Amino acid sequence: MDYFPNPFIIPVGLIIGVLVAAPVGPVNVLCIQRAIERGFWGGLAAGIGSVAGDGLIALMAGLGVEAVSGAVVNHRAIIQVVGGLALVAFGLKLFHTLPRISVTPAGEQDNATLKDFAWDIPQTFFLTITNPGAVLGLFAIFGGVSTFVEVNSTIDVLLMVAAIMTGSLLWWIALSNLISRYRHLIDAERLRAINRIAGILLTGLGGLLLFEVFLKGGRF
Repeated sequence: MDYFPNPFIIPVGLIIGVLVAAPVGPVNVLCIQRAIERGFWGGLAAGIGSVAGDGLIALMAGLGVEAVSGAVVNHRAIIQVVGGLALVAFGLKLFHTLPRISVTPAGEQDNATLKDFAWDIPQTFFLTITNPGAVLGLFAIFGGVSTFVEVNSTIDVLLMVAAIMTGSLLWWIALSNLISRYRHLIDAERLRAINRIAGILLTGLGGLLLFEVFLKGGRF
């Protein structure tokens, strides 16, 4: 008998992908800053790292790799410290980075490509997979989705993961495109202020993660 995947998997996965990517967090802050400073491809590169991270977590959740979820719970303090320190480091670096903005004159083609900003991809990938909230959140989402959308096979899981990654990618494309269209309105002085605000936000988020570990004495 031929197998037909659940038709609701793809639309539900797309929605989950957008909902996972949309909330304002460290990656969104970094993506917005990169899109303003470097244009569409700079913002998208930051988003792609998050898409890859979400895809990896969703794949493990969908395949029922409970050992991963258990490891995250059991070692959450360590993971949170690593993620917090990374956010503080990124934030301080961004705060002290001299802004550079290269706005393409009207009518000229921007020659920048994704490969010019490829280093941002592993950065945001690392930030995503070291975020305990993102890991546990996707595991919880998969558990909740399975109650009303049947995911019965490896094919179903792969379709769901692909749909989640596609939804997330569409969000980053839309966000990067929107911001890059208006980046010409921002001069170097305003970009410096944006860099500092983004740096403070990232450092603050990292500090909150570290402070939570301190308050709980490393026990979650």
